[in-house]
Amino acid sequence: MPTAVIVNAKRTAIGKKNGMFKHLDASDLAAPIIRHLATGIETINEVILGNIVGPGGNVARVASLKAGLPLSVTGLTLDRQCSAGLEAIRIAACFIKAGAGISYIAGGVESTSTSPFPTRARFAPLEIGDPDMGVAAEFVAQYYGISRETQDHFALLSYERSWTSLEQGIFEAEIVPIEEQARDEEFTKKRNMEALLRRAKPLFTDKNGTVTAANSCAINDGASAVLIMEEEAARSQGYTPVLRFVDSAIAGVHPNFPGISPVPAISELLERNKLTIADIDLIEINEAFASKIAACTNELSIPIEKVNVRGGALTLGHPYGASGAVLVTRLFYEVQRMAAAKYAIAAVGSGGGIGMAILFEVVQ
Repeated sequence: MPTAVIVNAKRTAIGKKNGMFKHLDASDLAAPIIRHLATGIETINEVILGNIVGPGGNVARVASLKAGLPLSVTGLTLDRQCSAGLEAIRIAACFIKAGAGISYIAGGVESTSTSPFPTRARFAPLEIGDPDMGVAAEFVAQYYGISRETQDHFALLSYERSWTSLEQGIFEAEIVPIEEQARDEEFTKKRNMEALLRRAKPLFTDKNGTVTAANSCAINDGASAVLIMEEEAARSQGYTPVLRFVDSAIAGVHPNFPGISPVPAISELLERNKLTIADIDLIEINEAFASKIAACTNELSIPIEKVNVRGGALTLGHPYGASGAVLVTRLFYEVQRMAAAKYAIAAVGSGGGIGMAILFEVVQ
């Protein structure tokens, strides 16, 4: 059976809603990433992008044409809420393994600034439970006993890791500049995060709530994608494989608790591949809310030194459809800085209670 490998990965800087990318729509954000990844490659079978909040239509096709790709390169746009960018990569890998193609650009994009939709879509039927994600994060905190102190600890850790990574130049290799913007907007000014965490008030429930603006992600604009190829074709064309797709898993949980959904997805991956958390060198779980990261690491017994080692969405932001691809992009570069990494996992929990995880083998 053919094997699928990631040979390149890029993202834009992440902008705040109505911030530095407020005048760019989703296709404008995605096109430079697609153009960069496509440069020099012989064949691209398709561009697959996740997109959640509009503008509707086939954003992947529009962005591909803006990027200057041949008319013969088709586009597919999908919506699996916050895991859409990861789903795009999964689909591309499965297409390769099935022999349907040899080369795909896959990822996601979001322009919350230009979204035409005033309210969110429904995640689940109301009679089952359809809470906003912040309310659902509070449900997870209450059900799994995640204190405000614990959430604030994870938020501060994300902030410190992200700023340290910025100061070390870690993010530079990941980013394709757009209109000379090559730095995540959060890094415009360093904040006193400890003070902000202390002062922040509960956002979604009464005064006894634990989820605040300071331990939650922001709303953001950005794009990210990977170049994923059939391994023999990649090597024959002079590319160096970095991550090899091994397996993926999808899991459903109650829509009231979407933040915990990465747990059954990751657990299924580990069981099916006869692995344990001890065998995994790096794990990226989308940091939509600190309660989610705390609950997932607790339930899976993940050592903190293995998860989100460069920070994540709690600091940099969460451009919904792009975030899953941002996780894979982070893994792509991080494993190259490690001496002997063997396995890595990217996972996202989505609105409606859907968890997704992909297992990668590091190509030596």
